[in-house]
Amino acid sequence: MYALSLISGAAATVLSGVLTQFFVLPSTTVADTQWSYPWPSDTFVLVCLVYAVFHALVLVGVLGFARGDAVGTSRAARAGGALAVAGTGVLLVAELASIPFRDEALSATGPSVVGAVFGLGTLLTAVGFLMLGVTTLRAGVWQGWRRYVPLATGVWTTLLVGLAATPLLPFGVGVYGLCLLLLGVAMRSPVVATTARIAV
Repeated sequence: MYALSLISGAAATVLSGVLTQFFVLPSTTVADTQWSYPWPSDTFVLVCLVYAVFHALVLVGVLGFARGDAVGTSRAARAGGALAVAGTGVLLVAELASIPFRDEALSATGPSVVGAVFGLGTLLTAVGFLMLGVTTLRAGVWQGWRRYVPLATGVWTTLLVGLAATPLLPFGVGVYGLCLLLLGVAMRSPVVATTARIAV
């Protein structure tokens, strides 16, 4: 259930990032100084609600990953899991909090506060996955490409903080979704019994 939820939310995130970057942005008539950019006000409400559902699906998946054996049982693993889950939850809240300010300028107080909430959620998620990436390597439960996916997710989410104020944000979100999609696939893959542990 956890993996399927993550795969569903992640795949939808990838698709939305691609569509927004390559189809919505080039054709929008909404000013880039408006909080709802690139979406018209009415559409923005629906988009935020749909994105909130994506985050909810991802949240369930991240919770399942954080509770799984792959991350290990250390205090760092528990802390990283808590941060990743909290960060995803904050992003969900930020989507819903965006709706009342859809017609306001980016520089207005409401959008500025919500933008900071998005930043906080992204940062918490990044730190959480960086910690989970390290603990996953140390635990040695996952082998091959799978063991690197949580760390790659943390690294890319960290880079996403820098992309937030650029026109490449939808592309960055799409890659973030791809990382989560790979994580979901990794969770669904059978685990090969091993006693190997990696020192990090």
